[in-house]
Amino acid sequence: MTAESSQSNITGEQVLFGMASAPEDSCIVAVEPEPQSGVRVYRRSGSKITCSLEPFSPWLLLSDPPESDLGADRVVPLDGEGYRYIAEFRTQSEFHNARFSLRDRRRDSISYPGAKSVLMRSGQTLFKGMRFDEIVRLQFDIETFGLDPQPENNRVFLIAVSDSHGLLELVEGDEAEILERFVEIVHERDPDVIEGHNLLGFDLPFVMCRANRCGIRMSLGRDDSEPTMGRERNYAIGGASRPFTPIYIHGRHVLDTYLIVQRYDWAKGSLTRYGLKECARTFGFAHENRVELPGDKIGEIYASDKALVQEYARQDVVETRLLADLVTPVEFYQTQMVPDNYGQVAVTGNGERINSLFVRAYLHAGHAVPFPEASRPFPGGYTEVRLTGVLERVVKADVESLYPSLMLSHRIAPARDSLGVFEPALRDLTQRRIQAKRSAAEAEDVAVSQYWEGVQGSFKVLINSFYGYLGGPFPWNDYSAARRVTELGRELVVDVAERIEQSGGRVIEIDTDGVYFVPPEATVGAADEQAYVEQLGSTLRSGIRLAFDGRYARMLSVKTKNYVLEGYDGKRTFTGSSLRSRADERYGRRFLEAAVDLLLRNDKPGVSLLYRQTFSDLQNHLIGIEDLARRERVTEKTHSSSQKRRSKTIAEGVAIGDYMMVFEKANGELGLVSEYKKPGDENTRYYTEKLYRFAKRLEDAFGGEFSTFIPRPGSEQDAMQETLDLFT
Repeated sequence: MTAESSQSNITGEQVLFGMASAPEDSCIVAVEPEPQSGVRVYRRSGSKITCSLEPFSPWLLLSDPPESDLGADRVVPLDGEGYRYIAEFRTQSEFHNARFSLRDRRRDSISYPGAKSVLMRSGQTLFKGMRFDEIVRLQFDIETFGLDPQPENNRVFLIAVSDSHGLLELVEGDEAEILERFVEIVHERDPDVIEGHNLLGFDLPFVMCRANRCGIRMSLGRDDSEPTMGRERNYAIGGASRPFTPIYIHGRHVLDTYLIVQRYDWAKGSLTRYGLKECARTFGFAHENRVELPGDKIGEIYASDKALVQEYARQDVVETRLLADLVTPVEFYQTQMVPDNYGQVAVTGNGERINSLFVRAYLHAGHAVPFPEASRPFPGGYTEVRLTGVLERVVKADVESLYPSLMLSHRIAPARDSLGVFEPALRDLTQRRIQAKRSAAEAEDVAVSQYWEGVQGSFKVLINSFYGYLGGPFPWNDYSAARRVTELGRELVVDVAERIEQSGGRVIEIDTDGVYFVPPEATVGAADEQAYVEQLGSTLRSGIRLAFDGRYARMLSVKTKNYVLEGYDGKRTFTGSSLRSRADERYGRRFLEAAVDLLLRNDKPGVSLLYRQTFSDLQNHLIGIEDLARRERVTEKTHSSSQKRRSKTIAEGVAIGDYMMVFEKANGELGLVSEYKKPGDENTRYYTEKLYRFAKRLEDAFGGEFSTFIPRPGSEQDAMQETLDLFT
């Protein structure tokens, strides 16, 4: 499994898909390093899995030759500067001893775990030559008598199991028998992937704990081994992260749709919560007669109405499979490129995925991996709001893949990319995406169209991450290049905006790669608007395409990156946390949504009346605690930061990364919703002042009249009510 070459003229295809191209390099579904030497390689042919033991030497990268006592079996020098020596070891134990020794000596090195190490050196990737529907994916969902697996009575009483090839089975009975049957099903169906919703946070740790209590071996691995827990790590979601603990199963991949859907929805903002049922409803595949049961009462309900709970479990596991169908293909097709385990690709950041491609290419060429530049600031994307309020006849023009297009058209690449892999990889990826989009559009068969959609989606994610790679903590980062890209991007979109205004249009907002605007009066209708955008883009530099990206009946512009679009079909799209945020209390979200509806109809007095009514309802305790509560996530800072001291007192026993539903108590303290007893327990003054802050987010939409329609609450609530009466 080791490929070496002195080649330096590497093609974009080789950078993206690795250098291995022999038939035996296809349909690999898993690789697992052996404890001593070699690697087990699992290949799928239809329903059949074969396993072969192949040679492999664990390795790591060093900047200087290793000392003799490090135990390296072989040292391979590399061309260039940076990490320029590969130290290879006979066994995994010798490799790990060397890593620990280097750490103790404070010697810098680069090494990779498990499958990534194997695939990085061999040039192979998983699933090459396979479609998403050709792997076997198994889903399971458990029902228990409690949420903590430790108490003896909190047993598993039902496991619902399905897979992508037609299985749907409920396993019930004695707990030990349930767990044994579950293990049997896994080996009978022999899945390449095991999926679940909150699989890593609940289902899999729970059954592992209960199996241990029952003396059952959860031998789910293809080698009959039991799952193993990894070290806690962070899952990046946009600019935030969520801690999780990975679980590994030999020869299989573990994917948690609860995590993956958060990244999938980050830019879309369709979800306010990530529970399975909300995902199913939002994305349109919820069961028509969906059974809804309180999680902490399912065991009690099962005792009196077994059939109801059985149907509930069936629906859960089927919706888990459908959710995985939607959110995991991008990661699957990226795994055909990125040298890593599928489960790891799914939780790895895009910058690290790209970095893996480059490291693989450089090692294949026998070239050193450079040291990264020290971090330094550089400007981000250009944004500007020129008009606020309600605008009609709105069009959006978007520069397709702005930053990647600029990097290609201006030949911008990292200065330390001495082999020149950055540009051909980006160019090849861009061309492949165009071809994949065309194939998806032309496909008559639904399955074929879905295949190409998954492929083009995987390409799109990587393409849009090449710019971010330049400004990240990676070996080939280049902050000067990143700065140059953003400067060119700003020049381009500002130039487009100026052309719009010179021709009689009105620019509403510039946002990095797009412009929202009202076209000139003579430009009427979709055809004219598209022709207008084409004319704007006709003079741009070769390789830069200005695309017509939508038309809207009206737009409520509030502030930078905070707006509402209303289509000609009446459908609305909210953008920006000022208008819709998962962190807001429900009463605030409802107020904002209703206020936006009124503003889009230019009904400012109506917003004032809505504000007054909501204020009155708060004063009279008519808004329930479920609408006043907010969701707060428990983090390390919850227990250590002085700013979080109120949260610390109620977070005892809540796991890091989980959420609490909290409210402001009348005495000014923070409380759990479960502590709420009766109307008046809440801090009315806090919630009325918060209502004003919600309203103030819309201030720029009032054209200087905000204080006329939305007066600030005074220190005396009676005075506030008297002021509001003026608008009755």
